[in-house]
Amino acid sequence: MELMKHSGFVAIIGRPNVGKSTFLNRIIGQKIAIMSDKAQTTRNKIQGIYTTTDSQVVFIDTPGIHKPQSQLGDYMVQAALSTLNDVDAVLFMVNATQRRGRGDDFIIERLKKVNQPIFLVINKIDQVQPDDLLPFVEDFRQTLDFQEIYPISALEGINCEELLSAVTNMLPAGPQYYPADQITDHPERFIVAELVREQVLKLTRQEVPHSVAVVTEKIQRQDQQKVLVQATIVVERSSQKGILIGRGGKMLKQIGTQARKQIELLLGDKVFLELWVKVQKDWRDRKVDLQSLGYQPDED
Repeated sequence: MELMKHSGFVAIIGRPNVGKSTFLNRIIGQKIAIMSDKAQTTRNKIQGIYTTTDSQVVFIDTPGIHKPQSQLGDYMVQAALSTLNDVDAVLFMVNATQRRGRGDDFIIERLKKVNQPIFLVINKIDQVQPDDLLPFVEDFRQTLDFQEIYPISALEGINCEELLSAVTNMLPAGPQYYPADQITDHPERFIVAELVREQVLKLTRQEVPHSVAVVTEKIQRQDQQKVLVQATIVVERSSQKGILIGRGGKMLKQIGTQARKQIELLLGDKVFLELWVKVQKDWRDRKVDLQSLGYQPDED
């Protein structure tokens, strides 16, 4: 295994919707984590791998920490917090447009027990006045002994390279864990399912989004030009199935069209996408359903 000048694992943690996935996608240079204006989009820890000639940083994008309302919510919070003791550094990301709240304080209390360096990353600075940033920074500075504080805009790319450089340079020498051309440890099936779920989040409203899981049933090459992708969208109630399918199948067709474009970018091929919708009652609160849909809590 090749030894690199800098090598290690970095967790990105924060409240829902602070821009963790947007930051990860920008650093990696390709979409591997889905983005949405809805909170709690990320459900699994997604690893993004950044590799240069002499360094490799494995970023772990965690689900936003929130007050759980279901067994799925419990799993998401457990998944986020479980990373903190197994990494070389932590990026605590906050939203510059929101004052420090109870969710931030909850995370800060957990971070007080972490020995690794913690960077405070203040995202979405493109949405606030520079004068408003100083008291915001000072408020957080008093809560914890941060390694460094970086105001950034993940969307615009402001200060992202500087933050990446600072984090990389403080990592120890170590092995190259993944091949240089690998950008995530998740299989294609997982990312395909996430890309379908992203379109459900974007195109449906109200009660549907957080009741949805997606399972990739098949990825199979048909010929030199086309790949067949089959996926099932799982919901909790028949009414949600009706919303997802839409009148005359219009909504499902729209979800499929948008998802297919993203999957083609991922696979680099023409894709024929088939989608089904299945009702699995109260799956978010049934352990056996959570496990069958890929939400497997870490074993202690």
